Amino acid sequence: MFDRLKADIRTALAKDPAATSALEVALTYPGLHAVWAHRVAHWLWTGDRTLLARLLSHLARFLTGVEIHPAAAVGERVFIDHGMGVVVGETAEIGDDVLLYHGVTLGGTSMRREKRHPTVEDGATLGADASIMGPITVGENASVGAGAVVVDDVPPETTVVGNPAKPVGAAGTASPGPDPAIADG
Repeated sequence: MFDRLKADIRTALAKDPAATSALEVALTYPGLHAVWAHRVAHWLWTGDRTLLARLLSHLARFLTGVEIHPAAAVGERVFIDHGMGVVVGETAEIGDDVLLYHGVTLGGTSMRREKRHPTVEDGATLGADASIMGPITVGENASVGAGAVVVDDVPPETTVVGNPAKPVGAAGTASPGPDPAIADG
């Protein structure tokens, strides 16, 4: 258990240039606290203590501003930076080494008791206020731009932006800037 907590703290230190110490991260990072609370709530949920799991989830949301349904599957070294407003639905699945910024929604599009929330694969990055909706998949090492509305699968190693989100290039590569002829007028 302590190894997992240390790994979470190391992840925050690696992914947030503003983080100055392990103690600071452990004491003051609400996204990290939300993930830790979720792990306990998920354990309760899978142990058929669903009411207690929901109560813990509710308390964590109140304290951190991050809402993660206790049934959601959250992988290792998931980091929620500036977590306020993050919502992770019941059937969402988040892989390892995923980075979520504030305002991200992993939302459902069905009222049926079925897989209705996204799957986010290992290494993906979800930008601020991105909405990923329905039982779709954001592929490994993909990036979703800030404010994007994603309603279709995102292939691995792809960056999507806009509403509706469309690919702009491979993750980690610069996309071309504005055309100077258009920018000048």
